[in-house]
Amino acid sequence: MVTTDRGLLLVVSSPSGAGKTTLCRRLQREFPALAFSVSYTTRPPRTGERAGHDYHFVSPEKFSAMVSAGRFAEWAEVHGERYGTDREPLGLAVAGGRDVLFDVDWQGARALRAAFPIDTVLVFVLPPSLGELEGRLRGRGTDPPEIVARRLARAGSELSCFTSYDFLVINDEVERAYQELRAIYVAARCAQLRRAPFARVLAAQLEPPSAG
Repeated sequence: MVTTDRGLLLVVSSPSGAGKTTLCRRLQREFPALAFSVSYTTRPPRTGERAGHDYHFVSPEKFSAMVSAGRFAEWAEVHGERYGTDREPLGLAVAGGRDVLFDVDWQGARALRAAFPIDTVLVFVLPPSLGELEGRLRGRGTDPPEIVARRLARAGSELSCFTSYDFLVINDEVERAYQELRAIYVAARCAQLRRAPFARVLAAQLEPPSAG
């Protein structure tokens, strides 16, 4: 089979604690060719994180220089730290038929849609309720109460942005939520836009030779 499909940028967002990371990791396990976008960040590494694998860790000065140079397809400040996605590798991935998965907030999602309007599919993961979201955040046991309160406050503004997204997944049960995300990805891969290069190659093979 001729592999001439156009690449896809799959963007998954949610309030902290809604479960998008769990869903994204499972999607990658099932589809190993789906590459995860490694963002640049000014925050320090957390325990177990590896530079170049989880994030590209850079100084605030380096990050500012990259912003000034127009390097980022999207960048945002979250909880006092900055995060950004390098533009050039994304264009190469799309042109080369490679899919990329993003775990970014609504600001990043909008910026990616603006930078790659026909190649970006936006998915927002919703918690079943705000009470459940609070319970998940407190149940982690990794953040102090003031951080949990900040994340809950931010969740309100994040949830109000759902209209910018193409698909909404309600994560009330992990298996069902995953099957919905999986179905979105598989369907997006079959969109006419992405299969058109293959269809054109096929159609060209059926065209009669021009008269000499």
